[in-house]
Amino acid sequence: MPAFSDGTPETEPPAGSTVTTDVVVVGSGPAGASAALLLATLGVDTVMITKYRWTANTPRAHITNQRAMEVFRDLGIEAQVLADATEHSLVGDTVFCTSIAGEEIGRIHTWGTRPDREGDYRLASPCLTVDIPQTYLEPILVRNAAQRGAQTRFSTEYLSHSQDADGVTVRVLDRLTGQEYDIRAKYLIGADGARSKVAADIGLPFEGAMDIAGSMNITFKADIGRLVAHRPSVLYWVIQPGSNVGGIGAGLVRMVRPWNEWLIVWGYDIAEEPPVVDEAAAVQIVRNLLGVPDLEVEITGTSLWGNNEMYATRLHQGRVFCAGDAVHRHPPSNGLGSNTSVQDSYNLAWKIAAVLKGHAAPSLLDTYSAERAPVAERIVKRANKSSREFVDIFAALGVLDARTEAEMAAAIEERKANTPAGAAKRAALVRAMELKNYEFNAHGVELGQHYASAAVVSDGSELPAPARDADLYYEMSTVPGAHLPHAWVGDSTHRHALMDLAPYGRWTLLTGIAGEAWEQAARKVGDELGVPLTAVVIGPGHDVGDLYYDWARVRETDESGVLLVRPDKHIAWRAMSLPDDPETQLRRVLLSVLGREEH
Repeated sequence: MPAFSDGTPETEPPAGSTVTTDVVVVGSGPAGASAALLLATLGVDTVMITKYRWTANTPRAHITNQRAMEVFRDLGIEAQVLADATEHSLVGDTVFCTSIAGEEIGRIHTWGTRPDREGDYRLASPCLTVDIPQTYLEPILVRNAAQRGAQTRFSTEYLSHSQDADGVTVRVLDRLTGQEYDIRAKYLIGADGARSKVAADIGLPFEGAMDIAGSMNITFKADIGRLVAHRPSVLYWVIQPGSNVGGIGAGLVRMVRPWNEWLIVWGYDIAEEPPVVDEAAAVQIVRNLLGVPDLEVEITGTSLWGNNEMYATRLHQGRVFCAGDAVHRHPPSNGLGSNTSVQDSYNLAWKIAAVLKGHAAPSLLDTYSAERAPVAERIVKRANKSSREFVDIFAALGVLDARTEAEMAAAIEERKANTPAGAAKRAALVRAMELKNYEFNAHGVELGQHYASAAVVSDGSELPAPARDADLYYEMSTVPGAHLPHAWVGDSTHRHALMDLAPYGRWTLLTGIAGEAWEQAARKVGDELGVPLTAVVIGPGHDVGDLYYDWARVRETDESGVLLVRPDKHIAWRAMSLPDDPETQLRRVLLSVLGREEH
């Protein structure tokens, strides 16, 4: 057995080699890097480890929705993300065609870019959906985490852990030296992806299955701005008989950088031997799907991956928590993966910080599973359902029963015919394209997370029944457990989003002029409990005014009422009007939410 110079076996750490911290984060993807950044921002000692040498080397996740952008806004890095992102106006003209240079079958305004839907998106948030590949996003998150104090250790592999009453001992391997050592922490976050070893080690319960379908990626560079800049999008779906490895002949051409970096995705039968595509074959596939036989192409990589349909029904065990793809595993449909991963960490980090600082009892941490496990289930089911809904387009075109490429091409061509069959096919395409709104414009799925847990105190009300489709449309509410609605507030020289009044590092009370008594109550209760708590009065004569009177419309309380906003912008409690003793009521509610007993 190899040994160190003093004779100690290499499998045993040298004396005194244990590293001590508050939180160990395993993984530097969207969930892990966000967790490290959020914890560091809150002043929590954090060590983030990853077995890789650096961040993501393939574009992978890219659609970044409003809720994730709000997290980045709260962290003060929104401008950095926007600087590296493809802007909202260029992401949404999703195209279905026979090749990029060939005939169009149709387009869909996506990610809220259709004029009527854009109003919904702009009313819902100060941020808009953008596209930033994981290769660009991860370095921003990691850099800022390190700048704010998180220790980041690359080429460091998680091996195992053990828990006790006081903390977690994490065994890791330095892949450069081959040395194993321990990191002692209060808590461990496993953000180590869809094959999570941390989740397996704590025996998280899962529903569903892994590797239900196979996909192949080809990344390449080719300047095709002349073919796409007039219909800007991140997604171009090509239905082209014989163009891919098996299946029906459908491939996705995804923009990575406009308009010269791209990624092709198609499915293959995962029960068969995985396809092998050399550079010459990859170039030919690119040229076929783009419809340009002599296009100059630079192939930058190929990779295989599996489509999953699996979610955890509990997200933690003791002092160990899992986030991101470790607990929700699904295809990229709806663009929910990295967004939900960031939001997992946003929910968890402030709770860990509150417990470590003595603001909350450890029971607060149990609310992580209670609040985020239902979200994991919803997005996994939605993404897989959206993936399956593509069959409606194939059925509308009549290609499902075609036995040869020629028959498939004839079936696609028939949509042009001035015949009853052609008319029926065109009508079916209208219906099939409309159905795809559930993948590309599912605003309610993206933003409509409502929490029910011990970290929310009911006021006796329930969320009203949705007036419109709950997947397609997001409806703002202040019912406890809902996300803080969006409104613009400020004064004659400054405009703020309502969320800006409730930063991540504190609890916030929002009220009107008739509720000024909440200010004194917040000072007294915050000081007494040692909890960062501030009241903000919105109205004329105060620092923040109701610029468009949107606050008055969305608060759903009397002017004297109050919203108690958690650090993650969910409403912990509300009072419809000013009670006789606001201080006592506020103290009771805050103690309840924090899991502390009243003395």
